[in-house]
Amino acid sequence: MSVDPNSHQSSEQDALVPHETPQVKRPRRFLGGASRRSFLGRVGLLTTSSVVAGVLGSPITSKKGEDIVQAAEPGVKSDHNNLREKAFQVRTTAAKNNREIPIPPHPTNGDEAKYANKIATDTRGLPHNQLGEVDLKAYQSFINALNSGDPNEYEKIILGGKRKLVQPLTPLAISLSGVNTCQLAIPVPPTLDSAEQAAEFLEIAWQQLLQDVPFSEFRNDTTNPLILAAVQDLNRLSAFKGPKQNGKVTPELLFRGTAIYADGSGKTTYHTLPGVEVGPYVSQFLLRPVPAGTHSYPQLNRVPLAIPENTFQTNYDEWLLVQNGGDPGRTIKFDSTRRYFINGRDQSEIAHTPPPVYTNAALILLAKPSSDNPLAGGVGSPYNPGNPYNKSKTQVGGSGTFGPGYAQSLIGWVSPHAIRAAYWQKYYVHRRLRAEAYGGLVHNNKVNKTNYPIHQEVFKSEALDRIYSKNKSYLLPQAFPEGAPFHSSYPGGASVSAGASVTILKALFDESYVIPNPVIPDPKDPTKLIPYEGPPLTVGGELNKLAANIGLGRDSAGIHWRTDAAASLALGEAIAIGILRDEKLTFREIFAGFTFTKFDGTKVTI
Repeated sequence: MSVDPNSHQSSEQDALVPHETPQVKRPRRFLGGASRRSFLGRVGLLTTSSVVAGVLGSPITSKKGEDIVQAAEPGVKSDHNNLREKAFQVRTTAAKNNREIPIPPHPTNGDEAKYANKIATDTRGLPHNQLGEVDLKAYQSFINALNSGDPNEYEKIILGGKRKLVQPLTPLAISLSGVNTCQLAIPVPPTLDSAEQAAEFLEIAWQQLLQDVPFSEFRNDTTNPLILAAVQDLNRLSAFKGPKQNGKVTPELLFRGTAIYADGSGKTTYHTLPGVEVGPYVSQFLLRPVPAGTHSYPQLNRVPLAIPENTFQTNYDEWLLVQNGGDPGRTIKFDSTRRYFINGRDQSEIAHTPPPVYTNAALILLAKPSSDNPLAGGVGSPYNPGNPYNKSKTQVGGSGTFGPGYAQSLIGWVSPHAIRAAYWQKYYVHRRLRAEAYGGLVHNNKVNKTNYPIHQEVFKSEALDRIYSKNKSYLLPQAFPEGAPFHSSYPGGASVSAGASVTILKALFDESYVIPNPVIPDPKDPTKLIPYEGPPLTVGGELNKLAANIGLGRDSAGIHWRTDAAASLALGEAIAIGILRDEKLTFREIFAGFTFTKFDGTKVTI
């Protein structure tokens, strides 16, 4: 089947049951006192008890109270009452179906309770002491607000500077399609003292060290000494979960995308995204020109200069200022020449201020290739084979269902729902510390002789010595002056949106279609594109690569962990599936369902 690419991201909150109109009472607490378990149960009730009192589209009545139904055009048989009743039944069915989805367990890694000084918890924006440890009174004001769910309590949070927290109330919004945020689980993140957390930190450190090396040099036959050093270091780690070939990291697999899933028993599985390891690092959907109606524009990016002034938070005073919510007063300096995305520094900035990449991808998929210029035009992807209009002799899809406008609308729809789901995990479940804060712990262990529980593999890494040699501190370099946004690290909001949007596109277009005339930036002049020669690139593989490029771009910037992106893709996929399931109920076309390949390589039909 096929639907259009740019679809609204819908997420997970339960649709409301239209015929119920109970009074809504404010809950006393959202996170039960000592544990979150009771909160999670109550959220399940909240999602079905908040009902709009009133019905849109009520019939106009005459003075006698009779329904007035507008007459149909001559020759057109229409039964408005039946259509209205059908709409009510579909909405009710979707709401009931979503309500039946159980609330899974939401265990944490236990770090927040384990460390009284909250060193494993995201506390940025609150006041901290000279070591970067949070003021516990301020921290409690934050927890009090989360426990209450009362908007007035959030105004009492004690901040350390002028920067504000990013939407902690957003996850409590009710979504009118898809499942509720609390009905989707993600894996437990690594603990502060674990070898896996150490490995993720060192991978980010290597991304910082390699940020100006073109991805075209990430080849298995490379002679670049820094790439070879990174591969050797990551291969010695006991718990590195990035992509591997025969159990080994290779230059071509550095910083490629993965997804992690948790099953009902809590077992976690790791997967390299299908197709993401094939061909160039950068997705075709971030390179090809974007055909937008009567317009067409190249994807030439504003890129930061490769200068020391564009490295942030390597000075301890600046790092502490940012942790406290202060503004360092510095800005990124950009190259005056725009170019295509060629390295990690470019990738960081695209993830920092992203263009509408999923809408662009939909436009590229829809437009036909240019017959007179192989480097121009779109890719002309067919719709998904299940699209009911593929074999119609008299009809085509459009903006309402299964056509270009429909695809674009779905991408816009899923986005806010994805963010609600991500932020619910960030604020109300995990509250995982950011990589920049972990870097502060590493620095203080080395310089101030603290004894924070950092795994010893960190201190045996060549990456740490190289960072100190370059910056005269052990702090993790940041690509953005402000560092990470003021909400916790796990999962990544941008990656949840990526997972949801890409899933929509895979559900609508033929993911097995081979992209014609693929391109790469010219290594000699990255303001130009040249033909790519190598293994075939498919729509599905390049969409997965697009999601990975954006998600791991946040890692390249120093603000996220690999597991943030990997868990987020699976969560975003689940959000999109919930919305597609609701959408399927609404169609009048003969339609067997949305079929696509998940990030774990399994094929599903919704």
